[in-house]
Amino acid sequence: MQTPTIERIKRQIANNSVLLYMKGTPDFPMCGFSSRVTHILNSLNAQYAYVNILENPDIRAELPQYAKWPTFPQLYIQGELVGGCDIVVELHKNEELKPMLAAVQALLPAKAEAVLAQD
Repeated sequence: MQTPTIERIKRQIANNSVLLYMKGTPDFPMCGFSSRVTHILNSLNAQYAYVNILENPDIRAELPQYAKWPTFPQLYIQGELVGGCDIVVELHKNEELKPMLAAVQALLPAKAEAVLAQD
């Protein structure tokens, strides 16, 4: 049986085409890794949702086991875990991230505002 937190995580991932689980918020990231990922997404004018795991200790505790990924941030695109900071940086450097975001129509002509993820 799944916990209510796992069910909530699944809804968040399903309901947001681009979702970032991070420490802090896009305006005030609370760790360097989260800051780097939000900087990359913002530089691409990506529209994305986020969850501040510091305000959601239940998600912070259960997401690593669910995702089989131990660290934060975690970026999801169209329900699939892309990875953490190092992978996002590498995808961006190799010009692979932008097409992934374009495929889910998450790129805007001007700067997008990140939104709090919907359950």
